[in-house]
Amino acid sequence: MTENEAFIYESIFNQVRMGFLSLDEIQENIIEEIEDNEFADEISEEWAFDKIREEYQKLLSESKQWESPTDTERLINAFDELCDENILALHNAGYTTTDGEYEVVEVERELQENEIESDGYCFYHEQDLARAIAVENPSLFIAFQKVDNSDDATTIEVGKRVAEVLINNDFKIKWDGSARTKIEIPGFRWQKIFDEDARDLQDYSEVVDRMVQ
Repeated sequence: MTENEAFIYESIFNQVRMGFLSLDEIQENIIEEIEDNEFADEISEEWAFDKIREEYQKLLSESKQWESPTDTERLINAFDELCDENILALHNAGYTTTDGEYEVVEVERELQENEIESDGYCFYHEQDLARAIAVENPSLFIAFQKVDNSDDATTIEVGKRVAEVLINNDFKIKWDGSARTKIEIPGFRWQKIFDEDARDLQDYSEVVDRMVQ
């Protein structure tokens, strides 16, 4: 595999394993990526589509060995519980921490339109997710804070509540208790296959509905 093929293959691996996109959407993304990087002379559509199918089949066969509840299922449950406790919890919020914070502010604005203010928030983003699908030493980092807050004690309080719910969902966590570091779930293994009939974890209007009830 050439360096450029390896670059595209990593993108295929990530998009298939994260389970947020259909195969058609992944194919569109990858073709766009090949064109944007001017790899079209070197990497054919056929090669890319073969790799997407191979990766999907591999994931499909692995999924038959998954034990329920998976880490992903327990995380979804934990985030639902946090929303029920008035902590805004978002899945796959943007690509970076800054993106995630932007998403949170948008959802918080919707909550305030419904005369609700969250006690804080937490999220993981796509770069965090890439660590959770890593073959070796996977882990997941969770960011937390409260919108428009600069008081460390308030931030830490949010962190404690997030940590408690994660622990109650059988996760072992690493966190030094400070306002400056994210909560880590070492050994967290993301296990998800795209299913168009399943709940859309990135439909944040569902989060709003849940917290407004």
